[in-house]
Amino acid sequence: MSENVKHTILRFALVFGVILVMFVVVFLRIISLQTVHRAELEAMVADRDSVYKTIPAVRGNIFDCDGRLLATSVPQYSIHMDTRVEALHLDKGKTFYLYVDSIAEGLSRIVGDQSKEAYREKMVRAYRAKTRRERDIRLTSQRISYTQLKEIKKLPLISRGVYKSGFYAVDLNLRVKPFNSLGSRTIGGIYAQSGKGNAGLEKRFDHYLQGEDGLAIRERMANQWQYIPIREEKHGADVYTTLDANLLDICESNLRARLEHTQADWGCVVLMEVATGEIKAMCNLDHGSDGSYYEMQNHAVVRMEPGSTFKTVAMMAALDDGKVNIDDTLCVWKDGWKYHGALHRDAHPADTVYTIRQSLAVSSNIALARMITDGYNGSAKKFVNKLKHMGLCDSIDYIIPGAHQARIIVPNDTVTISRMAYGYSVELSPLQILTFYNGIANNGKMISPVLVSQIKDGKKILEEFETQTIRSSLCSKGTLEDIRASLLDVVWDNDLGTAAMNKWRQRKAQSDLVKIAGKTGTAQIIENGKYQSHKHRMSFVGYFPAENPQYTCICVIHNPHNRGAYDSGLDCGSVVRKIAEKTMVYSSEYTIQSGELVMVPMKR
Repeated sequence: MSENVKHTILRFALVFGVILVMFVVVFLRIISLQTVHRAELEAMVADRDSVYKTIPAVRGNIFDCDGRLLATSVPQYSIHMDTRVEALHLDKGKTFYLYVDSIAEGLSRIVGDQSKEAYREKMVRAYRAKTRRERDIRLTSQRISYTQLKEIKKLPLISRGVYKSGFYAVDLNLRVKPFNSLGSRTIGGIYAQSGKGNAGLEKRFDHYLQGEDGLAIRERMANQWQYIPIREEKHGADVYTTLDANLLDICESNLRARLEHTQADWGCVVLMEVATGEIKAMCNLDHGSDGSYYEMQNHAVVRMEPGSTFKTVAMMAALDDGKVNIDDTLCVWKDGWKYHGALHRDAHPADTVYTIRQSLAVSSNIALARMITDGYNGSAKKFVNKLKHMGLCDSIDYIIPGAHQARIIVPNDTVTISRMAYGYSVELSPLQILTFYNGIANNGKMISPVLVSQIKDGKKILEEFETQTIRSSLCSKGTLEDIRASLLDVVWDNDLGTAAMNKWRQRKAQSDLVKIAGKTGTAQIIENGKYQSHKHRMSFVGYFPAENPQYTCICVIHNPHNRGAYDSGLDCGSVVRKIAEKTMVYSSEYTIQSGELVMVPMKR
């Protein structure tokens, strides 16, 4: 055998031997891990979730137009004890048992949710437990304030810190609304577990508000376990709204008072600035099971049949298309008017003749139905096309999640157009109706509502929201003048106006302090596919001061229970009147002098 062959065999044997030894070592290690060190391995696996710790970001704030907090996060804490810390086991538990009674007594006194005995039992059970999950416990489900936490940290043993006592606190940010229920459905809320927005502005701008959580890693340093930050948390950005907390209060308090009087199912109010489209207040109140009224649903952005507030829209279309003139006359009848078998009646029946202008003031169903069916020759398509041209069907971003768009479709029958003329078989939200009337007040320019002005991260502006024009002109100048004059009659014609002073001298929407123009509305409520003759939804929408409009406002009250007869002018018009009076005083355009409610221009 040659020397080369011998060397080759030797090298092969050596390599084989090394591989064999390595295999035996790995095999023995596997056996060791599965038997001798199995418990240790399982403990390491169980402890993996304590290696990293999330540092929660502080959620951004929501402000009103003057920088007042509408929603913010208040620091709160959950308190824990990790009985695995070495210091509690160095003396076979003497230290732990020496102080556990004092700690239990202190926790019971400061937190007040459990007895001393209950706290002691919980801590002792954790100390004696075998698994990590059982040994690292949350001491109470109750959230602790910063003041309480400071007191707890003074207790015996706990005062020595986390590595001597095992006590630690986890930051929790409680979402609060400093103005309580004011506009709470518009502002929205967050889910308790995830901290994500669940409604309103909290949901719409959750990606800005939530920020980014930080991360820390658990490492042993100087014989102590410490969490070292590896990624800093980034606090959420702030949302600046157009809402005004004072105007929210004015709107809600006046709406609540009328709802309590009428015992209605629900009501809503929206107040908008004419020139900018900025929403200054959006209030929604539902009748709770305890008889009180709460913010439960945002009715202001849900579409519904508007009833007679839509007559203004229909009349504008007919006037602008030249189908009628403002001084034309229409006959109405006490017993009603039939159109293709459908009977139309007026709320104030009479055998008389109205001008087009008077028909809006008295809110005649018959007159409006005749105006539209005759003017458009029974063609619903032509009528709907005109409504589209006026911007009624345009898609608008109302910011609020789930806000409805208008539903105005061409019907497939001959009768429906006559009902569309006075606000049935069309659906718009109160906010959409208000947007249209705001266009009337704004010299014919219809603009989209603005609810949020800016998103800011500190001083950095992340996003700005500007007024968007929907229609630069709703109609001709002449038509606009006729419409505005007719809306004044609704409030100021004491013979015909549905929101004027009645024979019992009830003022409805008529005020000595500020001139209001607007329109009443009433619609029967649909239940189970049928209109309920005894259930109504009432509304009033208008603007003020009529001579130089600064604000538009809508009030809707759904199904009042304690009235023998419905009166949208009295119930909703009076709410808008009171809001208008207080809003003008608050806006500093007017003041009260000599102890009387007298509105005069303020000196500048």
